[in-house]
Amino acid sequence: MNGAATMKAHVPQNLLPTPFYERLVPFNLNHSWERWEGYLSVGCFDNIEREYTAIRNAVSLYDISPMTQYRITGPDAPRLLDRLMTRDMTKVAVGQVAYALWCNDDGKLVEDGTVFRLGEREYLVNVQEQNLSWFQDTGFGFDATVEDVTEDYAGLSIQGPLSRQALEQAGLAAASSLKFFRLVQTEVDGISLILTRTGFTGDLGFEVYLRPEDALKFWDRFMAVKLAPRIVPIGSHALNLARIEAGFLQVNTDFIGAERCLRHSQRRSPFELGLDKLVTFKKPYFVGKRALMRELEAGGPRWRTVGLDVAGNKPAEGSLLYDGNREIGIVTSAMWSPTCKRNIAIATVEAAYGAIGNAFQVDIWIPKELRIEKRLVPGRVVEKPFYNPAHRLA
Repeated sequence: MNGAATMKAHVPQNLLPTPFYERLVPFNLNHSWERWEGYLSVGCFDNIEREYTAIRNAVSLYDISPMTQYRITGPDAPRLLDRLMTRDMTKVAVGQVAYALWCNDDGKLVEDGTVFRLGEREYLVNVQEQNLSWFQDTGFGFDATVEDVTEDYAGLSIQGPLSRQALEQAGLAAASSLKFFRLVQTEVDGISLILTRTGFTGDLGFEVYLRPEDALKFWDRFMAVKLAPRIVPIGSHALNLARIEAGFLQVNTDFIGAERCLRHSQRRSPFELGLDKLVTFKKPYFVGKRALMRELEAGGPRWRTVGLDVAGNKPAEGSLLYDGNREIGIVTSAMWSPTCKRNIAIATVEAAYGAIGNAFQVDIWIPKELRIEKRLVPGRVVEKPFYNPAHRLA
């Protein structure tokens, strides 16, 4: 059997390979493939501890090609973005990246994402899941075009303390001066690309977006730098550990988009998710503004998303939270943090329990031989992020 046939045999049915697939296969010793919006994504290449360590101590490489991307262009593009997003998008300059939210008319979060302003009338919106019909329907009447350009880009997330140095060695001198949440459109070895100072790890990091036909050429160039022995391809499992330490929320884990919820009670507002700073009432009308104002006038959110310190070293994934015998919330993400040396979690609690320092009981179930042991351990609300190194913004 030739190499090409062997490679195809690894592909689960009905999933598309990304432009980097041919380079990912040799590293994926676990054959750990996952579904990401119809594309193949790696869960864990070999060893999750090694991959996590690369994020925090060296250079990690993560294929983000499945990220859904929308290009918004036209004379009304700035007005359309400002209408859709809860924050003031008029303050986002060309060459800047903005983390933004968009809500439905009830003030419930549809999804979050990053918005790249590429020109005066051109934006690129990066999201986890499909939102095209919502963008087009909500933007009806504006002189602007919203188009899905996901297949026009391949993407790599390059994260870790040595990521800037590795990019410089690959010929991307712009990395040395690129500021946090900024972007530059540049070229290296005939490859046109967008380089951004962004990421989902809470560490120093960059993202590269380029044409799919240039993907393998860029990969080979990057993996040929002097720091190559310190570069480790990572999967979603290691990335998830890093994003929990950073206190970042994950759609379908820490919240469900309002358009995909099976029950209204599952929907969350930006205030319930602790994203208050991304809502600007001073600007003119935006989708969900009236509902969000009513929420505050009625006394504020019912729920709060908080960071927790949990006693012991057993992750509290999915644990219920109690005040005495009363259930007050649930853990949505949890881990033992190797870097922080703490048992940390992200949880949704009733708003009355969301203040820093509040303490309650965490219900943890621990598998034992032929049985499952239940433990009630102390938990306490703490500040997020759990990990925020100075070099992240350097």
